[in-house]
Amino acid sequence: MRYAVLGTGSVGRTLAARLAGLGHEAVVGTRDPGATLARTGTDAYGNAPFAAWQSAHPGVALATFADAAAGAETVVNASSGAASLGVLTAAGAANLAGKTLVDVANPLDFSHGAPPALDPVNTDSLGEQIQRAFPEAKVVKTLNTMNAAVMADPARVPGAHTVFVSGDDADAKKAVTALLESFGWPSASVIDLGGIATARGTEMLLPVWLRLYGVIGHPDFNFHIARGGTAAAAGA
Repeated sequence: MRYAVLGTGSVGRTLAARLAGLGHEAVVGTRDPGATLARTGTDAYGNAPFAAWQSAHPGVALATFADAAAGAETVVNASSGAASLGVLTAAGAANLAGKTLVDVANPLDFSHGAPPALDPVNTDSLGEQIQRAFPEAKVVKTLNTMNAAVMADPARVPGAHTVFVSGDDADAKKAVTALLESFGWPSASVIDLGGIATARGTEMLLPVWLRLYGVIGHPDFNFHIARGGTAAAAGA
């Protein structure tokens, strides 16, 4: 399978490396490949320059957003939430049409400092905004409720824990669920919440996640939904 991973930060790098390790063709998309490769300092999150990362992952190519998306069968939006619509516009609606678009971003708003708020929130979501902006793409929201390392390797968190999927296209959600299972997510851990509007709920978990991170002190944790049976529900 050919994947375009849009975004050169830690999430994009982690997912691209995992995809390549599973034997897929992975291309990372960026606005200006030359400028990306020319950077020599760490980014705002302490990530090493992309060129150094790519030298350790020679099987992962770098291309413009548009070229990466054009050559892909599936596109992964791993850009920052505030930039996602612009990144996908640069990728090109025609290059996204008919394809599964896996959205792992969150609409974090740092305009008032940290911890960030969400924008949009409550009555809309980034996942829905992307689906409206690119109606011919098959948007599936998933993996946005955890750290990038846990996304790609759920075994980092002991025991059962949960990943959600939201989207309007049933076949696209099945394909994404199969991808999650190839990452190591048991099928019982994948919860299909329904249409893309349910992305509002998973995006709104981010304030909780950020505060848990502050308490736990590291990002190797995740949410687990424990489900009782009908008897338990009746006795509630």
